[in-house]
Amino acid sequence: MTQSSDKEKDIKINVESVKSSTIWMVNVFFKKYHMDDAPDMMDSFTQKYNSLLLQHEQKDITDLSRLYRLISEFKPALASVLQPRKEFEGMCSAMVDMFNVTLAGVKRRMENKIRRPKEGPVLPGSDESISIMYFCTVCEQSFEIPEEMKEKLLNSSEKMEIQKHHEKEMEIRIINSTEVSPDGKIISDRDVIKSASDLMGHSKPKMGDVTSDMKKLTNLLPDQPLLGKEDIGEYLQVLSVGIDVGSSTSHLVFSSLTLRRERSFLNMSNRFHLINRKLIYEGTIIDTPLINRYTIDIDAVVAFFEEEYKKAGIAPAMVDTGAVIVTGETAKKQNAAEIVRRLSSETGKFVSASAGPNFESLLGAMGSGVVDLSRKNENTIMNIDVGGGTSNLAIASKGNVLSTSCINVGGRLLGIDENFKIWRIDEPSEFLMKELNMEYQLGDIIPEEDVRTIAREYAKALIEVMRGPAISHIAKKLMMTDDLDFSVPIDEFSFSGGVAEMIYGEGKTYNDIGTYLAEEIKLLAEEYKLHIIEPENKIRATVIGAGSFSLSVSGSTCYFDKSILFPLENIPVINVNICKKNFSHENLEKEVNLAFKRFDMQEGQDLVALYFKDPIHRSAFYLPEFAKAIEKALPNSIANNLMIILIFDQDMGGSVGIALRRETAIQDNLICMDELDLEEGDWIDIGAPLYAGQAFPVTVKSLVFNKNKNSS
Repeated sequence: MTQSSDKEKDIKINVESVKSSTIWMVNVFFKKYHMDDAPDMMDSFTQKYNSLLLQHEQKDITDLSRLYRLISEFKPALASVLQPRKEFEGMCSAMVDMFNVTLAGVKRRMENKIRRPKEGPVLPGSDESISIMYFCTVCEQSFEIPEEMKEKLLNSSEKMEIQKHHEKEMEIRIINSTEVSPDGKIISDRDVIKSASDLMGHSKPKMGDVTSDMKKLTNLLPDQPLLGKEDIGEYLQVLSVGIDVGSSTSHLVFSSLTLRRERSFLNMSNRFHLINRKLIYEGTIIDTPLINRYTIDIDAVVAFFEEEYKKAGIAPAMVDTGAVIVTGETAKKQNAAEIVRRLSSETGKFVSASAGPNFESLLGAMGSGVVDLSRKNENTIMNIDVGGGTSNLAIASKGNVLSTSCINVGGRLLGIDENFKIWRIDEPSEFLMKELNMEYQLGDIIPEEDVRTIAREYAKALIEVMRGPAISHIAKKLMMTDDLDFSVPIDEFSFSGGVAEMIYGEGKTYNDIGTYLAEEIKLLAEEYKLHIIEPENKIRATVIGAGSFSLSVSGSTCYFDKSILFPLENIPVINVNICKKNFSHENLEKEVNLAFKRFDMQEGQDLVALYFKDPIHRSAFYLPEFAKAIEKALPNSIANNLMIILIFDQDMGGSVGIALRRETAIQDNLICMDELDLEEGDWIDIGAPLYAGQAFPVTVKSLVFNKNKNSS
């Protein structure tokens, strides 16, 4: 494209990975908008694209020039199979956004190689590289300011009249117009990295000019293309799925998750944090198919989710992580465990969980958006996820989930058709009818008045445990877990789940008492003057939580035996109380034995994850000593070839793994992970490693949440 500089040659870009991501996105686009012709269109596009790139193969000698060529030839390749109409323009606009993220990453890496002339702040006018320009907010164009006018603007203390453009006064903006290359030459920022719009020759239309279909397409595509799985850099892009088989309904969502490595001058960490979640497909919601009262129709459920994958244009192999959860009353069905196994094996390799009541409460709170909202507003919010069989409560304070609880209150606990004929009675409703001196069986016609009475009793029990511990006989009997911890005052309440749709005046009936339950909850909330807010997500809260917010990601300096088959499920986390101050071979062996005893487990027989919080000084002297101490503390595990899982909250997993292989008899069945925030009592699922084994997706399933977690 242009003559390459030494700096361009130094920048390494996985162009093939960007190309693969581009072709995948086009394939998704064709499948969505040209279903019958998609295969032929894809073949034609790929052939044309490859032909255009091949013409310049000898000329494009650097990764950057090849990336530029990849972007510039995209539009001609697309035009060979698609007429340049609004659909075409929308696809090009979406790809401009995708390519610009890649180019921004390249620019950051190039800037890291730039040597600036001096340290410290630079004021406008004191250095030629800092300048000011006019900026028109209407057309978003910048304009040069005459030198005499620049001097007046910089030196005058009075407000001055600014030149107008499009009949509107322009703004004054400070820009960094130049930087210094390694050889001391001045180079322009604009000349270093070109924009995708310039390279493609495509100007993005304003939002009003983009069709609704193109808006859907933009939502379908990830926020940014992958830069290469072996070069994850600062960001991780993960495709995640959440599958929920609930008491009333079943559905899934696909999410594009962006995780960023935690970096700062004082904290050079390799930990990744979720910074953005974008829903790329929200599936159909169906009534959960049952063979009878006690049995899920597994074949029907699996067939439904397989069809959902096809509708989304996503193959199981494309999914990086996710979770299958069986929730509420459905989790009590006799084949619940089997459905988790079938779904996780047939719809992709990822973490799966038959969600317990506390875990489901966590997912509901996080998926609804109230955990982030409590962080943003610096307050305390209780979320109540009211589903078909249970209501899951969670208290979120300043971004942390402090306490969770669950009660048997849900719309599907009593099933009635439009003629008030009973077709389903679950155990909680059998109990409640007995308490209310009602005697109804399957097939009976129940008066609407009695339906409302039952719904009111359920609502009263729920409001009771929202306001404090369960006191009444009915509330106590309906509780599935311990009470919430009310040590932190509640500022606001929010509802999610299927019944919540009706509380907020939306949703539909499901041939059950959900509508009546929603009405009674709303009346009681108003009576007690509870401050109710509406969350971001309602009926899909739990499944969104399962697919994204439940995901933790380890640091990128892990160590593992390549022969281990993932995912690993339901592994208890036990804390080993060793730190730098008390480390010795003897202390580590003693603390490992005590850790096993606390859980009534035996070393060498039970698979656990040993969790260490900064146990040693990470130096060449201490690491071999720590490795030898681990070998001494786990003699039976080594003898029985049991998998050894070591997890650290600090960045040291890779170093410990290497030391163990070099210094001890532990040569396989070993995983060392780091930078995970766990607590004793957690259970974890470990998914297949992401991006050449540099990081692991982990779902943390806390059975009992620490009531003393800091909420600040």
